[in-house]
Amino acid sequence: MRNDLTETRLEDRFAAVWKGKENNDCLWWNGEWWPWKRLNELADDCELKLKVSGFGKGQRLAVLLPNSPMVFALSIAAWRLGGAVAPLNARTGVVNMVSNIKKIDPHSLVITESAYDKAVEPSKAIGIPIVAVKLDAPLPKWKGRVAAPESEDYAIFFSTSGTSGNPKAVGCTHANLLDNINQLPEQIPGLVDEESIFLNVLPNFHTFGNNVAGLLPLMSGVRQTIVPSFVPVDNTINAIEASGTNVIIAVPTVMTFMLGALAKKDKHLKGIRFVVTGGDRLNTQMDARCKEYLGVGILEGYGLTECSPVVAVSRTEETKKLGTVGPVLKSYDIRITDRDGTPLGLNDEGVLWVKGPSVAPGYFHDPENTKERFDGEWFNTGDVVQIDKDGYVKIVDRATDIIIVSGFNVYPQEVEAVLCEHPSVHSAIAVGEKNNVAGELVKAFIIKKDDADDVTAKELMNYCKDRLAHYKVPRKIGFVTEYPISPTGKVLRRELRKMKIDKNK
Repeated sequence: MRNDLTETRLEDRFAAVWKGKENNDCLWWNGEWWPWKRLNELADDCELKLKVSGFGKGQRLAVLLPNSPMVFALSIAAWRLGGAVAPLNARTGVVNMVSNIKKIDPHSLVITESAYDKAVEPSKAIGIPIVAVKLDAPLPKWKGRVAAPESEDYAIFFSTSGTSGNPKAVGCTHANLLDNINQLPEQIPGLVDEESIFLNVLPNFHTFGNNVAGLLPLMSGVRQTIVPSFVPVDNTINAIEASGTNVIIAVPTVMTFMLGALAKKDKHLKGIRFVVTGGDRLNTQMDARCKEYLGVGILEGYGLTECSPVVAVSRTEETKKLGTVGPVLKSYDIRITDRDGTPLGLNDEGVLWVKGPSVAPGYFHDPENTKERFDGEWFNTGDVVQIDKDGYVKIVDRATDIIIVSGFNVYPQEVEAVLCEHPSVHSAIAVGEKNNVAGELVKAFIIKKDDADDVTAKELMNYCKDRLAHYKVPRKIGFVTEYPISPTGKVLRRELRKMKIDKNK
């Protein structure tokens, strides 16, 4: 691996780190290893076809594809031509992503051949040309449209709804992405070396999957295993074993299903060196299960789309502190404020703000949302944190998720942690419900353990009364078999807030 990483654009880094290793294995796809040369030849074809289609400097290419070699090839080609890519959720389909697509204003939409027929009419309605492609073969020819050019500094546009549900586009620059890619190997010693084989199964339309599971190994000259979808779980486990994958990048939901599948078969994976999670809160009990079935514990991290994405992550098994997301990456400056923006001490509990070269310049063509979350170079993460004397960050809760009962702050994670201590509770999510007297009241949704049919809402409320202040106790508890989940594996709390609990049983 190179130590003199001086490139300022991703396509240049792609060529530089693989120089002299053109015939080395680069990615595992569909049961076989591709050398770097094969991926580069596909990128060359994409570059030629894109140029003929009219794609050029400052243009954006919307990519609605599952994880595949084509995602990389299109990205590299677009960058070489001075443009950017905008990965979108292929499963959602064009008809459900019209507002996201319009906001990005792309030159074309790239979709799978199987999705083409359903995409034709909605793409015509919004005036965006579409092209159907194979996931690992040369592109056909097509003609795109001339979209308004933007800065060549942009590399990837990610769509994010945050907590509001309204789409925003985050434009990450080459400099943003390269800073994050450069920082991670320094933060986690041994994560990236000649023996590393990353699992790239998290969706590429999400910054954690795209940048950490995909671009980090690709731009570091190490191997990766590309799996188009995490389900069926057994397919992912088989791919890990067949390719020799030893670095797993995952969200907690993925780890829950993977560990469950392994436990069901009493199967233990060998040779895993690192498991790194992010994207959502990690149940600390999962660490022991991970050690049992994968042979290593979990390094929990924390990040946001606007930060390309990693902000903090635990460094090593020996130094990690369960319940924290580790220390902040070295390239960030941080500050802590109250919810009104008044500065607090760095060790006070408050809202985390960050500044640094990984932070995106703002929301694309969205000055109102940019003004709300950005203060010059400072970005408001919207997360309430507590940083200990050693610099380890504990995520207390999202500022937008805090429930305010009669003027008192209730952190959902505290309520959820107490509920999860009950022997009949598999998982719990607490949210606020509007109340005319108290402003909000706490309600909780429970998934029971398989053998816990007899537990009641009243029993769980009484359990909480013995362990929580009165205003933190859920006034309503509902039982569900699953939670509404976003495509990236996060629980959609805004949907749970809308759900009614008619009565407690």
